Amino acid sequence: MLTHLTSSFGFAPLVPVWVLITLGFIALALCVYALFHRTKGAFFRLAAITSVLVWLAGPQRLHESWHMLPETALLVVDQSPSMSLGQRAALAQQAEHLLADEKKQGLSLRTVTVRNSGHDGTRLFDALDQAAADIPSDQFAGAILLTDGQVADTPQTLPEKLTLTAADSSKTTLPLHVILPAKGEESDRRLRVLQAPPYAIVGQPATVRVQADDSGPGTAKGTPATLTVRVNGDAPFTLPIKTGTPQDIEIPASHPGQILVSLAVSPLEGEVSSLNNQTVTRMNGIRDRLRVLLISGTPNQGERVWRRLLKADPSVDLIHFTILRPPDKDDGTPLSDLALIAFPVRELFQEKIDQFDLIILDGFENQNILPPSYLRNIANFVRKGGGLLLTAGPEFVGPGTLQDTAVGDILPAHVPLDGSMVEQAFRPRLTAEGQNHPVTAALPGAPTPGTGAQTDTAQTITGQWGPWYRSLKPSSTHGQTLLSGPDNAPLLVLDRVDQGRVALLLSDQIWLWSRGEGGGGPQAELLRRISHWLMKEPELEEEQLTAQDEGGVLTVTRRSATGSTPATVTVTAPDGQTHPLALSPVEADKTASSPSPVKNGITTGHMQAEQAGIWQVDDGSHKAFAAAMPPDPQEFTDIRATASRLASLSTASGGGVFWTGAPAQAPSLKLVNGSSFHGTDWAGFPHRNAHVVTGRTATPLLPAWLMLIVSLGLLFVGWWREGRS
Repeated sequence: MLTHLTSSFGFAPLVPVWVLITLGFIALALCVYALFHRTKGAFFRLAAITSVLVWLAGPQRLHESWHMLPETALLVVDQSPSMSLGQRAALAQQAEHLLADEKKQGLSLRTVTVRNSGHDGTRLFDALDQAAADIPSDQFAGAILLTDGQVADTPQTLPEKLTLTAADSSKTTLPLHVILPAKGEESDRRLRVLQAPPYAIVGQPATVRVQADDSGPGTAKGTPATLTVRVNGDAPFTLPIKTGTPQDIEIPASHPGQILVSLAVSPLEGEVSSLNNQTVTRMNGIRDRLRVLLISGTPNQGERVWRRLLKADPSVDLIHFTILRPPDKDDGTPLSDLALIAFPVRELFQEKIDQFDLIILDGFENQNILPPSYLRNIANFVRKGGGLLLTAGPEFVGPGTLQDTAVGDILPAHVPLDGSMVEQAFRPRLTAEGQNHPVTAALPGAPTPGTGAQTDTAQTITGQWGPWYRSLKPSSTHGQTLLSGPDNAPLLVLDRVDQGRVALLLSDQIWLWSRGEGGGGPQAELLRRISHWLMKEPELEEEQLTAQDEGGVLTVTRRSATGSTPATVTVTAPDGQTHPLALSPVEADKTASSPSPVKNGITTGHMQAEQAGIWQVDDGSHKAFAAAMPPDPQEFTDIRATASRLASLSTASGGGVFWTGAPAQAPSLKLVNGSSFHGTDWAGFPHRNAHVVTGRTATPLLPAWLMLIVSLGLLFVGWWREGRS
């Protein structure tokens, strides 16, 4: 630290100040009296007395010794993801070392590193404010930003830490210098998604609006470019576009579930990077208003359950009919006197049957209500891709049973007419297939495998789901049995028929769960899953292959209700290269009743996937797609090294903008006086004169012997002047 000496003047009176004031007034009064009587020499006598009074006031020269404190400047180093592009990180590191190694007399450089930009872009000024708060205000000299210029929190005016207010309310500024790790302003082309719907209706095109923008020196709006579009694993197609102009693209939604759209624009010559020339947007393919036809054979407790479930789903259009007066109940009442709606048999089962996605027959007893041709239409409806759900009760084994019609040919179970009705308390149980099938896996409150009884009296029922009291015992089944009833007999059976699906629930008492019987059960969730499986919702498929890309790691999951999952899948990168990926089984948690892990038909694998674009996974029969999203979209919106955001602030502060070039160079640092703080190769900071006073000394300004001579001399002159009168 430097030592400085400064001097000033002060007084150390030899007598009290009031004595000096009194003597001064007396001397002045005597002088006025003498002048009034025209006495010569009065002024010389007054001067003599004044010299004595000045000496008695004790004038002194004061001396202070200072230790100058070093001034501190902040070096804020940007290490956000955009600084990893090209040679920026290396150039910035070289410039940082040059600044740190330079000998700066009286100036201390404190380095602050900003690494994680989060999801709000790079925030250097927040870091500057926090670091400056730890520096005494009279020692803070200014700041240097070592960055590519992509700063998200750039203020409109200079930060308060760089503005000084003097005692007279005038304001001065501390310099803000900017060092950019590049040779000069860079050019870039970026692709933006202006509008993309989160959902797309299957069978209808979705509109995505994009725009390509050029920025930097030498760029202009309206430059022709080519846009390449790829939907999932489909072949890409190209469109001509112009930069700076929004472009609408029609994206086909061919299937329900996730739809990944990869968009890439042709590169700009000389641009800094093509990283933001491409992007991926996600949409979810959904069906437009699923149409469900619910036919209740007779009024029953369960039809309210169905209505509540289907009416609560906003994506479902429900048509519900309850047959109140079957043909065998004819009592001779004229049709004109009946307040019943005629059942639109022809309209529903011939003219508009293909408009439905799902038909639910709840306790339906035919009894010649539907002619054989309409029943064949139902069977054909399923074979062409529709869904059919039956809940079976006593009517299923009575006269007119659907098993003896064309519908019986597509049912997954056959129930004999005699001895198949079981009326006793039992709790539904998950079968081995049911534990892995998405329709029933992880249902709330599912009984633990291997516990409880299959058949109990009302007094000794154990388990976690509430009891039912009636079921049908089939003689044969095909398909997948997910729930079992008394004596392990099938209770819920699912099956695929050509392009369609069928579900058969061999009991009409699931409504008891909604009433809380014996603790109730997941009635609404189970019926929802069955209905959505019949309508081919992707998340309920028995055989699933999914892929997810997070943080540059691709995670592939294969799920099978049968447990027969492949050991290896093929991964295709966005550039077309293929890689094998081995899958490992995932074991379920151990339970008290199952000491060994339970196989759940799930295998998974992981691999690095840092390449941008759509990754495709294929197991031979299923395909899945994944794409990584940028960790901070704002950080990579504009990836140029540019001074455009910071130049105005730097100029307003008196600072400078410097380009490091290649190899990297850095401006020399110095302390300067004045308002200009930069040159072509140097960056300056003002002298703040921060110091600590280490000592004070005082010396008399007027020696006593000198004042005695002056006073006597003035008195002699006054006496001599008076004697000449």
